[in-house]
Order: sequence, then structure tokens, then C-alpha cells
Amino acid sequence: MTKLVSKWNFPTTVRFGAGRIKELPDALGATGIRKPLFVTDPGLARLPVVARTLKILEDAKVPYGVFSDVKPNPVESNLTAGIAAFRKGKHDGVVAFGGGSALDLGKLIAFQAAQTRPIWDFEDIGDWWTRADGDKIAPIIAVPTTAGTGSEVGRAGVLTNEETHTKKVIFHPKILPAIVIADPELTTGMPPFITAGTGMDALAHCLEAYCAPGYHPMADGIAVEGIRLVFENLPKAYANGKDLTARANMMSAAAMGATAFQKGLGAIHSLSHPIGALYDTHHGMTNAVFMPYVLAFNRDAIEDRIARLTGYLGMKGGFDGFSRAVLKLRKELKVPHTLPGLIKGLDMDKKRKTLIADMAVVDPTAGGNPVKLTRKSALMLLDNAIEGAL
Repeated sequence: MTKLVSKWNFPTTVRFGAGRIKELPDALGATGIRKPLFVTDPGLARLPVVARTLKILEDAKVPYGVFSDVKPNPVESNLTAGIAAFRKGKHDGVVAFGGGSALDLGKLIAFQAAQTRPIWDFEDIGDWWTRADGDKIAPIIAVPTTAGTGSEVGRAGVLTNEETHTKKVIFHPKILPAIVIADPELTTGMPPFITAGTGMDALAHCLEAYCAPGYHPMADGIAVEGIRLVFENLPKAYANGKDLTARANMMSAAAMGATAFQKGLGAIHSLSHPIGALYDTHHGMTNAVFMPYVLAFNRDAIEDRIARLTGYLGMKGGFDGFSRAVLKLRKELKVPHTLPGLIKGLDMDKKRKTLIADMAVVDPTAGGNPVKLTRKSALMLLDNAIEGAL
């Protein structure tokens, strides 16, 4: 029984359902936020969905500021600028509105605005989070407009260190948003590419959490149902962006993936992170490219587990059947089969490959892989993803 030891944490209050964005002023009142900084990305900031949401605040006479200097893979300079806007506007909370990038950066602005230590002192290593003054973290409301990262129910944010070109996970329990408004109507404007990439990110979260070693039956159960929701709903959402049922189920799957991966992630993410940091690729789409290669690498350690999963999903063929289903889903969503298909003109020399492998091995997600990731195996997986070798 000594191995049956774990630590479990589950999400915050989620106001789920079409049209619930109208409750944003009420949610602000419930969290005590009187003057929020509205954090979103530059693309969304120009779209009607943001204008309609800000109109809700204006009609409720809620004063606010807007910050949208957010890169697809947020960097420290984005955080520095966001903190400056937060302080200048004398804001007392954050509304993080958008996909994973805006959600992560919004959470980190609320976290870091009143801290005195550098952000890197709070990386998700050991108990580094205890270095922060938890009483000075501003309240956060998260409003996802994509269905992938699940950052809205997460206690961490990902930030790229511009000096080292590495992605770092910043963790603190109070980064968890106080209230989430999960309104599937907000996701109907997502283009097919983003629908596919974010949806495959949700699948990667659920799949890696399920396969991660350790004892966490609650996370396993959530992950399994999240995988089912993705397979059944992502193709529908991709084919018809206005299918609210499919969109709602994908929002659930995204939140479930982020809830489940407290158990762990793995080599899909640890390889995807350096590629994203160095080539600024879409995170979820990069995960999707690596997925079948990592599945094959982990086969001996996860075959029985995947066989149980296929029983729940109603798939035939055990591990091989599941691998075929992943490849079929990728093809249907027009996911590139190789890294050169994702990154046009890709030309990696041995030095660059070694750098990526070394970054992958020390990535905080690598430890959750069912098979130990070494420089040699990371290089092999990278070559497989470049060549399309399964």
C-alpha cells in the first residue's frame, strides 16, 4: 500500500453554458474585483467578441483597462509590459480572456504584479512556489475562447525565457482563477486550424495524464472521459464551427485535460516545448505532430493501459487500434505528419537537434513520461518526427 500515496486537487467554480458571458459583472462582484485589467491577445482584441464582452462591462458601469501585448508563446517582456499596465491603471484583478497564451499571461500578471522576486524564482520546482507572498496575488477570472489548454482551471502559467529560449512553468496554488466562465458561444469564431490545434492539445493533456505513472484514479477517470469527448466531438467542431454541442463538449474536454494532468504529462509536451520556444509554433499542433511517435516509444509501458482505454472508447484492436485512430484523427484535422510539414523550410543540424534534445530532457514534463526520456531517445523521437518514421 506504500505506493498508493498521492495529492489531489480539483478545479474552481466554473459557470458553464452558452450565454454565460453575460454574468461577467456578477462574477467580478463575487470575487471583489472593482477595476479589472482585461488581458487578451492582439488578434482577439480586434474581433467583435471582445467588443461585445467589453460592452457588457460598460453597461454594468465597470471601469476596466485592456492589455493585449501577448505573443502566441508569451515571453517575459510581455509579462513586464502587462505588470506595468496593471500598476499604472491601479487595477485590483484580472479578467484573462482568450486562448492559452492570454490565460497564462493574465494569470501571471495577477500573480507577479506585487511580488518582489523575479518570476523565474517561482518555477515549478519543489516548493519554490512558497517563495511568493500569496496574500499579494490579485484575483483572477478566466474566460476561455478556445478549447485546448485548459489553463482556466490550472494553477500554473507557461512563460518563455527570452535569454535561454526555454519555456518555464510558473506555479502557485493561488494562480488558479477564482471563477471560470466557460461559454461555448465564445469559441464559435475559432478558425479550423485553431480548432484542430487546441483540440489536439486537449487530447494530448488527457492522454499523457492517463499514461503517466503514479496513483491518481480520479485523474485517470477524468482523462478517459476527456479522450472520449475529443474523439467524438473534435471532428464535428472542426467541420462545423457553429455546432454548439460539439463546442461545449470540447470546452469540457479541455478543462478535464488540465484537471487530469496534475498527475503528470510526458514526452509529447517535453519535445513540443523546445520546438515552440525556438520556432514559435502553435503548441497544440506541435503536440499533435509528436503524438504518434511518442505513443510508439512508450508502447511497452502503456500497452495494457491503452487496451483498457479502447474498451471504454469502443475501439477495436487495442494499442494498434488506438494508434490508428490517432493517425486518422490527425489526417481528418489536416495535422502535418512531420515537423517539416509544420515548420516550412525546417533544416536542423546536429547541434540544433542536440540542443532540443537537451531541453526536452530537463523540461518539467519529461519526468511524467512512462519510459525514461534520455538525450538518446529524445534525439530518436525528434528524428522520427522529422522523417515520419513510425
